[in-house]
Amino acid sequence: MVFKGITKRWVLNVLSVIVATVILVIVCLSFLVHSLFYSSIEQTITDRSNELSNVFIDYKAESISDFTTNAREYVESFPDKGLMELMVINSAGEALINSTGFAPDENQEMPDFEQAKNSSSGFAKWTGRLSSGESVMAVTRVIHTPDGDTLGAVRYVVSLENANYRIFIITITFIAVGLLIIFFVYFSGSYFVRSIVHPVREMSAAATKIAQGDFDATIDKMYDDEIGELCDSINNMARELQNNEQMKNDFISRVSHELRTPLTAIKGWAETMQFAGASDEETFNRGMSVIINESSRLTGIVEELLDFSRLQNKKLTLFREPLDIIAELDEAIYMLKERALKEGKHLLFDEPDKLMPAISGDKNRLRQVFINVLDNALKYTPTGGVIGIQALRQGDSITIAFSDNGCGIPAEDLPHVKEKFYKANKKVSGSGIGLAVADEIMTLHGGSLDIESSENVGTTVTLTLPIIKEEQPPEENNEEEIEFITR
Repeated sequence: MVFKGITKRWVLNVLSVIVATVILVIVCLSFLVHSLFYSSIEQTITDRSNELSNVFIDYKAESISDFTTNAREYVESFPDKGLMELMVINSAGEALINSTGFAPDENQEMPDFEQAKNSSSGFAKWTGRLSSGESVMAVTRVIHTPDGDTLGAVRYVVSLENANYRIFIITITFIAVGLLIIFFVYFSGSYFVRSIVHPVREMSAAATKIAQGDFDATIDKMYDDEIGELCDSINNMARELQNNEQMKNDFISRVSHELRTPLTAIKGWAETMQFAGASDEETFNRGMSVIINESSRLTGIVEELLDFSRLQNKKLTLFREPLDIIAELDEAIYMLKERALKEGKHLLFDEPDKLMPAISGDKNRLRQVFINVLDNALKYTPTGGVIGIQALRQGDSITIAFSDNGCGIPAEDLPHVKEKFYKANKKVSGSGIGLAVADEIMTLHGGSLDIESSENVGTTVTLTLPIIKEEQPPEENNEEEIEFITR
């Protein structure tokens, strides 16, 4: 495993803590086992030494020989000779009797005897090594005369070799278990870290390819968890970027075509007029008419692109004022009525009988929305078709519905028609951003633009705008910078 990145953090933050915890637990358990063994041995020796109070309870003799005789009888009848060594010591610290049957080592120090003699309780314990190197625990209890003089002592000595060996085995077992735990955590953690690191590296590589424009880069989903969800998100992002890239390319192609068509017409008629000269009045007038119309068309395309740029940069400014929305709608219908007549289509406006309340809005922007919706209706409505416009008040809002009996919008395209660059019918001219701009303008006015359509039946576009409430007088000619979220 390469210790860098997430792996390095895991080793430092997790594995090191686990290792330290395991070591601490092993040390604590080993110390506990050591204490339990030694405490048990000490308790056994202490219990045996307490028997001396019963052995010498009626002891009245004051001579050393009487003490030695009595102690010898105790040693000979001692039941645990196989577990511990019993030694009788005189007041000078010399070993008189030994339960092992061997001569005592006269060079062996007995610090517990000296401590017991100087202790008010006449009892002392010592743990150490004999001159032979054997580890032992010794307990000495001093025997006094009725007058308080020291006659001697009885010393109990237990070998700790067996206990130390068992403590060592148990400690080794703890260490082995701890190592197994560490290895298990290491390998399981390594597998877990790899299950994160490898997909993350693949995602990083795929993201780099996507950033370089390779939208076909995908990531294989291996797990149904958060990593798998992230893989799905990146794959979906790549598909969306690919779709957006395709729509952008289509948009550039459409805009180029839209710009080239009027420019070609303007150039062609300008050359014709130059060749014919001013003497041919009919050709001159016809050419000027085409140039003016195509120039207006170019202006409209450029304005639409500028509006889209302002929307993208959140720079669109509204000049809001109280408006008679019906008058503005009627003006927009009038502007396109001549075109409808030329194309053999009918614009029917059902004017409301009652005066509509005022709204607060930018008349130029709202007229732009009306013209865009009507322009789309005329484009997709066949010759002889009808576009109906109806305005109604509904509560605190005014709704304007534009209905046509044109080709309609396919169900799969309907949710996307308000998205930038999206164009459902590529056979009809248009940039694909007009409806997106119109939708954003309606949003900035606090209203909405909703579309209902059935293929081969027709389409209805409904605009909703809030009216000015009477208790809140409108501010005239109020220029405000609008902050919004671009779709």
